[in-house]
Amino acid sequence: MKVIDFEQIRALNISPAQYFAWVSEMIQKKDEAILPAKLSLKPADGVFYNIMPSLLPKEKFAGVKVVTRYPERHPALDSEILLYDMHSGLPCALLDGTYITAVRTGAVAAHSVKLLANPDFQTVGFIGLGNTARAAMEMLLMLYPNKALTVKLLKYKNQHELFAARFPSEQIRYIYCDTPQAVIENSDVVLSAVTVFEEDICDPSYFKSGCLVVPIHTRGFTNCDLVFDKVYADDTAHVRGFKNFGKFRFFAEVADVVNGKAPGRENEAERILAYNIGLSIHDIYLAKKIYTVIDADGDIDLKAPKEKFWY
Repeated sequence: MKVIDFEQIRALNISPAQYFAWVSEMIQKKDEAILPAKLSLKPADGVFYNIMPSLLPKEKFAGVKVVTRYPERHPALDSEILLYDMHSGLPCALLDGTYITAVRTGAVAAHSVKLLANPDFQTVGFIGLGNTARAAMEMLLMLYPNKALTVKLLKYKNQHELFAARFPSEQIRYIYCDTPQAVIENSDVVLSAVTVFEEDICDPSYFKSGCLVVPIHTRGFTNCDLVFDKVYADDTAHVRGFKNFGKFRFFAEVADVVNGKAPGRENEAERILAYNIGLSIHDIYLAKKIYTVIDADGDIDLKAPKEKFWY
């Protein structure tokens, strides 16, 4: 069994475009996977162990991802992925999941924007500016390289300044905001990458007509559940326990929109929530691709030039 650490994965320099393509493939092929709802163990306030198994029969791989959160640890979130060969049932690799989790999460968030935002969106608000938000920004810039954007950042220590310095561009106008409400107001797209909110961020009236809200870690938007026109999620089983599930005006899975089984955005006035729950099938799919590359049997030409990623 191979042990594949953070530095080995980062050293591959796989481009954001490739990661986005892999995530998009797995979203489209979701129905081919066997995916139980994640098990969450919470031994203390703010601490959790999330255990996420999944099987990818057509890929002939299976895996288990474990994510832990300790508020005082840096980074607070950490994860590992155990990859199995479904032919033999033997473990193939233990991979550090930190890089994979961040890039997958960013790619899924950007996928939601591409799929569900108004095509002419111009103002994007970020709440929470860690690695997940940076990965999402990298993916958005890859998808929209020529788009003029206003990017609103919630001030936190010096993270807003570091974020803006990480993505300098003549096409981006940065606005630093003191409150979540200021980020949200008049934003076409709002991405929240904060792992814990004790209460909802603000009154739904702050969200403009036609906006898309992507709560990457799901917290802080329960009052929007009841008044937004549409709610989407990665997987029904993972949101069935939400307190407002069953009260949404409209609900569908993202994969069903991709595959033409459910409508997406139908007009420019719809306010839409896209809950990015975080599915282990995406992580296992990326882990399989990375393992295959490192095992020297992959279909990626490592001699080809690669874009520098966000670390």
